[in-house]
Amino acid sequence: MQGYRALNEMIDYIETHLEEKIEDSVLARILGVNVYTMRQIFSFVFGMTVRDYIRKRRLSNAGVDLLLKKPKIADLALEYQYQNATSFSRAFERFHGVKPSRVSSLGRLKNFPKLHLLENNEEIIPFEYQVLSLDSQILYGFGFETTEKTIGLEAPLFYQKINQAYSSEEGPSFGMITYKDETRVNCTGYFVLYKSQLREAQRIVVPASKWLCFRISSQDPKEIQAMSHKFYLEFLPACKYKLKALPELEYYHDGVTDFLVPIY
Repeated sequence: MQGYRALNEMIDYIETHLEEKIEDSVLARILGVNVYTMRQIFSFVFGMTVRDYIRKRRLSNAGVDLLLKKPKIADLALEYQYQNATSFSRAFERFHGVKPSRVSSLGRLKNFPKLHLLENNEEIIPFEYQVLSLDSQILYGFGFETTEKTIGLEAPLFYQKINQAYSSEEGPSFGMITYKDETRVNCTGYFVLYKSQLREAQRIVVPASKWLCFRISSQDPKEIQAMSHKFYLEFLPACKYKLKALPELEYYHDGVTDFLVPIY
């Protein structure tokens, strides 16, 4: 277990020095081995080189900086240890699939999360997201009180119940999860919402906001829950966005689900 702790310390060091020059000799000292052995251990455990990991984390964070801070590309290149804007832009486009100059208009980015070392060596897979600005919406539906421990079982059953009760209507457009505050630790409720006004339905106003949008290629509850877990376990620990004290949304459309998390 000492080896696991040392590797996690090395990952933590990388995370706090992404905007600085990271020397392999320093990483090797954290592991207590020479540089060659450090590189071999990292590649064996994580399936990538340490330099490739650092590159992916820097480019992942650079995408967030472009959206939030709108810096000059040349300044961002220097900040993340690229020699010039041209080499940074090429690397950025290969990673995100979009030129840095077009990030603000398209808003589609790829996240590569900070590694977390598990004994079963779980594979870390990057996933794409968008930042969307949505107007205020008036929705109608039904909800119940729940907790983070019970929502996984209760929400799919409640959704099915409401969908069957209003089978003559077009299917629900949204699922909504409410939380106690912006830390999103304590889940308080789940709602099934429609765009059209239904009998006995509660009127819900979702304020205008920016949202992190993670697309799921189905409307299967298990896949939606898997994305939620992935967000909280992998994306959030290294997230540079500030979360907002608004509900979380699941938008069902065209056979897919958009998992939406509110941000400032």
